[in-house]
Amino acid sequence: MTNVLAIDHVGYKHNFKTILHDVDLTLEPGKIIGLLGENGAGKTTLMRLITGGAKGSGTIAVCGDTQAAHHRSHVSFTEQLRGFSASTRVEQVASFYRTVYTDFDGARFEELVTFLQIDTSLKIAALSKGMKEKVIIALTLARQVNLYLLDEPFSGIDSMSRKRIISSILKWKPTDATMVISDHYVSEIAPILDEVVIVKDQTVYAHQAADDIRAEFGVGIERYYESLYEGSGQRD
Repeated sequence: MTNVLAIDHVGYKHNFKTILHDVDLTLEPGKIIGLLGENGAGKTTLMRLITGGAKGSGTIAVCGDTQAAHHRSHVSFTEQLRGFSASTRVEQVASFYRTVYTDFDGARFEELVTFLQIDTSLKIAALSKGMKEKVIIALTLARQVNLYLLDEPFSGIDSMSRKRIISSILKWKPTDATMVISDHYVSEIAPILDEVVIVKDQTVYAHQAADDIRAEFGVGIERYYESLYEGSGQRD
């Protein structure tokens, strides 16, 4: 069985500052993984490296393919809507996705639009922060790929909607696909996680199965995560 993701000795620097170093990580198909770490730990950078949106040292293979230019065909990432003008309507953004991504499932997008209660006739300028995030989630999950990267997808969504979306994730994730969720709502995403990856000290500090955390450490995922940062200074 080919791993969905294999990262080998990856590092990244920006303006001569080390953001990540010596990162090793292997993810199997079909899992939901929580990518956890304090603000500025390098979680978003790691996701951008996986998509090929940033270039560092080391090797990243997505579905066995080490060519960064090919990674976009395997990965769906919760990218912001910055590339579109404020006057662009949601339905036009979806049309762009249909053109650019051959794996974009229009029927699945419409299902997500209904579920998330999105008005696709609205312009981007008319969307609240939470509604923009719902649009981004719909666009991301409408693609049929091997790896989904959700970078703090729920931060602007109200509590009730957030819990409803999280509880439905299994419905939208293809069985053999892997989903990585970076989020600060650890207690809310914990029930759906198969594994946890902790980014700390500019690298992957820990990678544990969720069941092993509960059995071995006798604590929940949030408490385990917090314990790794205790004594490391004030979190953001």
